[in-house]
Amino acid sequence: MFGDRVKFWVTMNQPNLLAKFAYMNGWFPPGHCSKPYGNCAFGNSSIEPYIVGHNMILSHANAVSIYRNNYQETQGGYIGIAVAARWYEPLRNTTVDQLAVERAISFNVPWFLDPIILGDYPAEMRKILGPTLPEFTLKQKKKLHATKLDFIGLNHYSTWYLKDCIFSSCEMDPMDGDARALSLAERDGVPIGKQTGAPFFYDVPHGMEKVVMYYKQRYNNTPTYITENGYAQASNSSMTAKDFTGDTERIDYISGYLTYLVSAMRKGADVRGYFVWSILDDFEWTSGYKDRFGLYHVDFKTQKRTPKLSAEWFREFLKGSLVSREFQNGSQLQQYYTS
Repeated sequence: MFGDRVKFWVTMNQPNLLAKFAYMNGWFPPGHCSKPYGNCAFGNSSIEPYIVGHNMILSHANAVSIYRNNYQETQGGYIGIAVAARWYEPLRNTTVDQLAVERAISFNVPWFLDPIILGDYPAEMRKILGPTLPEFTLKQKKKLHATKLDFIGLNHYSTWYLKDCIFSSCEMDPMDGDARALSLAERDGVPIGKQTGAPFFYDVPHGMEKVVMYYKQRYNNTPTYITENGYAQASNSSMTAKDFTGDTERIDYISGYLTYLVSAMRKGADVRGYFVWSILDDFEWTSGYKDRFGLYHVDFKTQKRTPKLSAEWFREFLKGSLVSREFQNGSQLQQYYTS
């Protein structure tokens, strides 16, 4: 009834994370995993994530087909998929670490987008997983080809160093182990960037440009939206709204990532939009209400919403205003234009 009022549709959000978190690590329901990834009552971490991913890719194609055949012409909307887009830098300036980066990337976004856009899984995945990785039938490949994306959604938050685990000994990595790699936040004791309130997210703004430019080249500059990017503030039950509203670190984070996003656009990346995660503090997966991503603080007991400093800043940014603010700590936020 109201479909014509919605112009952008996303079939799935972060299916690459769901497949790993629910069927490799057992962190999310239904809690399937096996050693060395975890010690769950049920599951096979070597097989199940890829069966789940395969079925999600096929269900995505079915959803796109239904929208294209029944609704798109009359409603005038666009349809795509949003994937979690980690970025990596080699831990060492070595060929093996550079190759590890390529492998880890293949097990991330291309795991889903290569079949959807290019027709099959990345060669790096097929080489490592062999027959464990499902095959697409000819009929399925034709359907994938017929249901091309109108846009790509990239959810990007952070960058990690990556160490090769084929020619080096490594501990098991819960995210990148199947790529025979280990992701790290430090090199020689120095963090890759300033840690945010979320334990695994670091402020590495140049990663935004690199991730966008990489997929620009890989997917022939398919129109792209940054469907998630944001900064988490850690919280506890004793903190109040006053502890969160002066969020200059969030402003620094967002403005830095936007600066590098603009750089990618000026280099030809067809980026159509950017979405901050999130307008409100929300329920964050297994972190619950602890990680606060909102531009607005939410008192979860009273539901009162209080704008943070970042909400004011982002409002002025969206107006096209020059934004420069002297903060209490004496730091000067850089001047940014929207043009």
